[in-house]
Amino acid sequence: MRPDPFSFRQIAVGAYGPPLLYGAATGAIVPVIALSATDLGADTATAALILTLTGIGSLVTNVPATVITTRFGERWSLVGASLWCSAAMLLALAAPTLAVFGAAIFMIGMAGAVFGLARQTYLTEAVPLEYRARALSTLGGVTRIGVFLGPFAAALAMSFTGLDGAYLVGAMMTLAAAVLSFCVPELRAARSSADDHSAGAPPPGAPTVYSMLRAHAPTFGTVGIGVLLIAAVRATRQAVLPLWAEEIGLDPTTTALIYGLSGAIDMLIFYPAGKVMDVHGRRWVAVPCMLLMELALLLLPLTTDAWSLLLVALLIGFGNGIGSGIVMTLGADFSPSVGRPQFLGIWRVLSDVGTMAGPGAVSAVTAAATLAGGIWTTGVLGLLGALVLWRWIPPRREGAAKSR
Repeated sequence: MRPDPFSFRQIAVGAYGPPLLYGAATGAIVPVIALSATDLGADTATAALILTLTGIGSLVTNVPATVITTRFGERWSLVGASLWCSAAMLLALAAPTLAVFGAAIFMIGMAGAVFGLARQTYLTEAVPLEYRARALSTLGGVTRIGVFLGPFAAALAMSFTGLDGAYLVGAMMTLAAAVLSFCVPELRAARSSADDHSAGAPPPGAPTVYSMLRAHAPTFGTVGIGVLLIAAVRATRQAVLPLWAEEIGLDPTTTALIYGLSGAIDMLIFYPAGKVMDVHGRRWVAVPCMLLMELALLLLPLTTDAWSLLLVALLIGFGNGIGSGIVMTLGADFSPSVGRPQFLGIWRVLSDVGTMAGPGAVSAVTAAATLAGGIWTTGVLGLLGALVLWRWIPPRREGAAKSR
């Protein structure tokens, strides 16, 4: 008997419902974190530091997340991360001091690391290779849709309860994500792995983060560097658009509209990009993604008014949108079937390092020279990333699969 053909409908609600809700939860609170910190007595610099705690929490938890996912399986990891994030949202809402509030924001970053790793591992195992890029690009797309919708839900709640409304929305969304994740059937491989480790210590010869790092060092040192550069450029584009809008004298309303339109383009083209990756290979999306963002960043300092900035912002959104899921897809392609959570944990560390390093590079160059110089520096990083990805990503997806 031939096996039943794969259908996204089989996994749609369980695979994409929790990330949609989780994305909406994080999207609801991001715009108000700095405001809440200010209300608790933080100055501008401290409020900016509080904002980075989600990234720091994710970065330091990526490796421990591999232990959690391996021991408890994807489903329980998703449930636990969602509940942890919900508790952190409520702690942030009730925080009596800035230190407690900062701890809550750090906890949200910790939860994001576990949730992201578990969801990526689940889809990598559950979806056949020929549909993998579409599955993971859709994961990236629905998360972006959630992040886009979250602030609107928070705005509605805040019209009645003030800033607390954003955290209430976040807590309810992550609680709903936990309930939906609980209904997802556990994968057999994950259950087996969890059973193997139920006694405590992993069995002799079980993969560890160190063994994965040593065995796959060439991959981390080549494609992994490309992934780091993707993350750096992506993180920077979010910061430089509003900064350059302020530089050329645009009002906040116009800036928000331009930013929103760029985000709309970004989140609407994920599925076609995933299909291109599945049919023609990962290289044919990864490289154009970086080249388009690189071109847009080089053009950005040449804009002088709202219309020219809008055109560049749309180009940035399109370039980033076609790369939806590319980091997760490459990680899935190169990860081994044994030790996948550990491999992907290292992969996420590289991505998080890039996310934090990109804006840091812009800040350093801007302080030493000009904002335009900082933006152009990021454009050069985009070009470097395109060259690295072209050199090291196999030309066809079959090549990536064989490298496993």
